[in-house]
Amino acid sequence: MDLDAEHLMMRVRARDANALETLYDAHHRLVYGVAMRMLGEVSAAEDVTQGVFLKVWSSPELFRGGNFPAWIVRMTRNRCLDALRSRNAHPQTELPETLPEDTAIEDVAFANLDARAVRSALQALPAEQREPIELGFFGGITHEEIARKSNVPLGTIKTRIRMGLKKLRTALEGAVSA
Repeated sequence: MDLDAEHLMMRVRARDANALETLYDAHHRLVYGVAMRMLGEVSAAEDVTQGVFLKVWSSPELFRGGNFPAWIVRMTRNRCLDALRSRNAHPQTELPETLPEDTAIEDVAFANLDARAVRSALQALPAEQREPIELGFFGGITHEEIARKSNVPLGTIKTRIRMGLKKLRTALEGAVSA
């Protein structure tokens, strides 16, 4: 349990803007990283990040204790899924003319896939491949951090992610053509 976040959220409930600022400073990179991975667009990721922290401020009672980073990632993921559903309801016929330089075309394509197909394909992966992919793509952490957290050599983590992504690509190509 993150006691510091628990205390900060108590202060947010009491309308302490400094507490929200502290939470933002500690967690905005995580929120933005998840949003960027899922949405593939800087402006959309920024909007989700702002929306998540506005929700923390306006409805702090939604956090009922426990693991704050996991809670805020779930909130971020849900907002991203809403944004993706909205995109699918009003699809673009072409890719935007300008993509952020650090965004790979695969990330944009990945972000536009049906969320259910992605979840299903992820669940089909062995845990040793699925977990580092989820940590990297949805947890917003680096391969080095994944290796450190899981106490597995960096090369092994990279291999597991690469193998898992190949399996995901194959499964999702089948889902897209179906």
